[in-house]
Amino acid sequence: MIFILLPIVGLIISNAYEKHMLASLKNELSAYSYSILAIIEIENSTLVMPEQLLETQFNVSQSGLYAVLSSSFPTMQNNSVNKRPTLSNKLWSSQSLLSPWQTERFQQPHLGDSAFYQAEIATQPHFVYSLSVSYGSEQQPFPMTLHIIKQQKDLTQMMAEFHRQLMLGLAGLMLILLLIQYLWSLWTLKPLKTLQTELSDVEQGKSDRLTGVYPTELNQVTEQLNLLLNAEQKQRQRYRNALSDLAHSLKTPLAVIQTQAALSLLTQEQLSIINAIIEHQLRKAQSAGQSSWYLGTAVAPIAKKLLNSLEKIYRDKSLLFVVHITDECNFKGDEADLLEILGNLLDNACKAAKQEIQLEISHSSKNMMIVIEDDGAGIAPDLKEEILQRGTRVDTYQQGHGIGLAIVRDLVNSYQGSMLIESSVRLKGAKFTLNFPL
Repeated sequence: MIFILLPIVGLIISNAYEKHMLASLKNELSAYSYSILAIIEIENSTLVMPEQLLETQFNVSQSGLYAVLSSSFPTMQNNSVNKRPTLSNKLWSSQSLLSPWQTERFQQPHLGDSAFYQAEIATQPHFVYSLSVSYGSEQQPFPMTLHIIKQQKDLTQMMAEFHRQLMLGLAGLMLILLLIQYLWSLWTLKPLKTLQTELSDVEQGKSDRLTGVYPTELNQVTEQLNLLLNAEQKQRQRYRNALSDLAHSLKTPLAVIQTQAALSLLTQEQLSIINAIIEHQLRKAQSAGQSSWYLGTAVAPIAKKLLNSLEKIYRDKSLLFVVHITDECNFKGDEADLLEILGNLLDNACKAAKQEIQLEISHSSKNMMIVIEDDGAGIAPDLKEEILQRGTRVDTYQQGHGIGLAIVRDLVNSYQGSMLIESSVRLKGAKFTLNFPL
């Protein structure tokens, strides 16, 4: 609106100023004409004019202000008098006019009328005020037209200076208004910026509620968001407590059954599988992947904790861990889920690796990527889908029930992520690539 309205206002002011200046100039030339008409004398049908006029500009050569008296008389057509006078010879001119007299440049108004117009004299534009009068008696009239001429140069310079000052003033006013509008926008939008920051903190797990002070327009929204966050946290905690109680209730009978000496090896194995399946289902049920609010979990501490534990567990293999984790990399999910995903994949890599394991975790504005590579035997292409099936094992490890990768797959899917299994180009072993949208 500023860029539209201010130029329109400037155009209106400029046009109004120009019309005012033209009206003032017309009045000025009209005043000059009456001052000259007042000193005209007619003696024996001859025009008598003083050598010097009161207005000094008429007496200075090429001053830009000129006066000319020309005779005029009506023409006879069809025995009737034509109302429009016809120009005749020059009767008198002021000392300031040195240019040749050009009658076709000037208008000849009717007797008693005046005209204000523009004319070109000596290739220069001028304003002209022409007034037709008649001296003498009715029997012996002496009609004449007085032309007051003024250069446009002075008015043009004044208009140009006015336009320059107007443009500078409007430009300065525009900048001031834009600055005020910008500062006003910053002040009025500051609560929204604060709300955005607090919501980001909640999303990243840095805060569990909105604590800022907001205006009336946003206060109801923030209160409802805090109620929603509080209800979500309490509901999740109730679910976790109930699932923990369920896990304890199921594990105790299974533990009692497993202590029975009369159980066969097949029964013992099946009980172990049931126990592992219960653990998996409980973890899946407790996953934050379907939660309405994704809490941020710092990745670096979780990875460091896991690697320290794995170095102690597999100290006999003297494995080399090459780790690259982007600073401030956050997992938009539950810490237990991240621990489960990294734990299963890194543990499998440690079992398969000969000397080296590489872990790379990076993130962008749209996704977080986890890449785990080892220098083991790798995974055959025809077995990549099979190893993700529950209870399926294609390795030679002595422990486990073949549900580790299935757990990882289910957790990744719960966060709308993807998992790619391929061969490592650098280490020639297995390569797991996980991609999580942010």
